Amino acid sequence: MRLFAAVLPPEAAVVELTDATASLRGLPGAERLRWTEPSGWHFTLAFLGEVDPALLPELTERLGRAARRHPPHELRFAGGGRFGDRVLWVGAEGERTILRDLARSAAAGARRAGVAVDTTHDFRPHLTLARAADPLSPMSLRPYAESLAGFSGTPWAVERLELMRSRLPAGGVPGERPRYETVAAWELGG
Repeated sequence: MRLFAAVLPPEAAVVELTDATASLRGLPGAERLRWTEPSGWHFTLAFLGEVDPALLPELTERLGRAARRHPPHELRFAGGGRFGDRVLWVGAEGERTILRDLARSAAAGARRAGVAVDTTHDFRPHLTLARAADPLSPMSLRPYAESLAGFSGTPWAVERLELMRSRLPAGGVPGERPRYETVAAWELGG
């Protein structure tokens, strides 16, 4: 099963970000982007990839320990950016050090459970809003990121670490997106 450790924003923060980003869909070229669904918005802390189900008991035990080591903390959606002209994202402000440490603990716990954690990128708190639909036909994401530059949402409490399963589209259905489901969750500082 394809898994990742994540923090999910509360519904009020999702609604606020949905409203704040609605105008982006009207910018020139927006139809050439694959927009992520608000119901799937999350901060990925550790991408675990394909995980053998036999590792799940040890993995959940270790992620539970990681969650208990870190206190609840406050974040808010803020600003925007892009990874080249491939990915448009919104960032986070607040107690990012705690979030970064939680990400490191989740990745370390997964490695100790025998999961090959993706370490190709340093942790950078961001929530993906859209991706270039056709990487062979690039378009500038700069105007989108600049539109988000001044955005600062309402603070919200990060209280849980979640182990998420990603179900990739079966294919053949235009516009189909991955589906995410929570496999396990732990209260922080518990």
